[in-house]
Amino acid sequence: MDVLGEAAGYPELAALTQSAYDELAAGNQVPYTVLSDILGKASEKGVLRALHRQYSPTAFDAIIMPICAEVDRQKPVPPRRRTEPEDIDPFTAPLDQLR
Repeated sequence: MDVLGEAAGYPELAALTQSAYDELAAGNQVPYTVLSDILGKASEKGVLRALHRQYSPTAFDAIIMPICAEVDRQKPVPPRRRTEPEDIDPFTAPLDQLR
């Protein structure tokens, strides 16, 4: 995890990243909220920019995209809100009920 090496200059980011690394090394899952915080703080501190300059686009993607994919996999998707009550059939209901 090269984010760990680049985060060394930022104590809060380094601690968060080290904690996530330790959890992964112990075989545990890291919550998406922690991974998302790592990405957010790394972006704020310019760590992602430094990684992008240091590595090729393919290598940068190989470092960052697994973290993004894990956040995407774990993060709950909120249910869609229905704009119409379920018991009204839009094809047969009077127009004043569809608003």
